[in-house]
Amino acid sequence: MILTAVAGPSLPVYGNGQNVRDWLHVEDHCRAVWQVLQAGRIGETYNIGGFNQKTNIEVVMTICALLDELRPLKNGRSYREQASFVADRPGHDRRYSIDSTKIKNELGWELAETFESGLRKTVEWYLANETWCQRVADGRYRGERLGLVK
Repeated sequence: MILTAVAGPSLPVYGNGQNVRDWLHVEDHCRAVWQVLQAGRIGETYNIGGFNQKTNIEVVMTICALLDELRPLKNGRSYREQASFVADRPGHDRRYSIDSTKIKNELGWELAETFESGLRKTVEWYLANETWCQRVADGRYRGERLGLVK
């Protein structure tokens, strides 16, 4: 959605945008997996979620607001104007949710990022790595690591 917004076409939002998902930052997810590996009980299941249930349209509008701030359009308009509702997929679940209480209570895992701070970091990362993302999208990327000194 971030790269699509920057490229300029419409931002497709399924149905009426009211599908709900639980969001967490990738680093929080990785920390949770590490916590399970370090302290989890063998054979137990630990659900990892973000305690951040948002509708798809809320997420898209938040991304647009961040882009308006971080990479304003030259014409002064808002990225929000690119959002458009499209037909929902057949059988698309209206809500995905997960209860992460067990990992929190038993292993002491907690989110380090709020929805807002995590999404800001994500948008900033995509904007800082647009060339790499384009290389992945068009097939030129061949597994080179980011951040290596040449």
